Amino acid sequence: MQFRHSDAIWQAFPELRAGALHVDAIHADADVEKAIASFSTIAEARLAAAQEGEFPEIQAWRRGFSRMGLKPTQYRSASEALLRRFRQEHGLPHLHPLVDLCNAISLAFAIPIAVFDAEQIAGDLEVRRAGGQETYLTFGGKIEHPEVNEVIFADGEDRAHARRWTNRQSGLSAVRQQTRSVLIVAEALHATAGEDIGRLVATLSEALARHWAVQPKTAMLSLASPRFEF
Repeated sequence: MQFRHSDAIWQAFPELRAGALHVDAIHADADVEKAIASFSTIAEARLAAAQEGEFPEIQAWRRGFSRMGLKPTQYRSASEALLRRFRQEHGLPHLHPLVDLCNAISLAFAIPIAVFDAEQIAGDLEVRRAGGQETYLTFGGKIEHPEVNEVIFADGEDRAHARRWTNRQSGLSAVRQQTRSVLIVAEALHATAGEDIGRLVATLSEALARHWAVQPKTAMLSLASPRFEF
């Protein structure tokens, strides 16, 4: 299988930097509470100094959403939505140890992290513009059709695993108790995105090794190296 961004996405967003990880043998029994607390403390310190809308990582995604024709305060990147909820509620709900860990790291880095059940992806997964024929399954079980030219994560059967790029994932490939194989993607557009994505991937890799005793396959993606085989 392969994960990639389309050539058109790289041409429109040459500043994009992404990190991808693939790992098998995930389970729902890991205790990640100490790690979550540590990353949450980092997020709390940043939010004490400024609200999330002032972070350069978030501002870059807001500009990106504007370039996609979306109102950035109506459709927020996943990291901004998480930070906003964390600031208001002083915590996040528990879903699955891996998802909870990735959400906490997303808070600390202010960078969106998507976690997909790899066994629910048909063929390759590509970040591209929608053609209008794709289907998207909501967490509530409804089928939607992304708008033409909307940026989506699309698989080989034209199923959208995320809408509006980093705005909303699909219920189809959401991590569940029985999930074993996952693809994790982190993306950033800000000035130091390359350096920060590199640190995020290293941080997440170390956490995965510590809590699940696994060694993930990783890749740094850019215009010069746009594909990840997993």
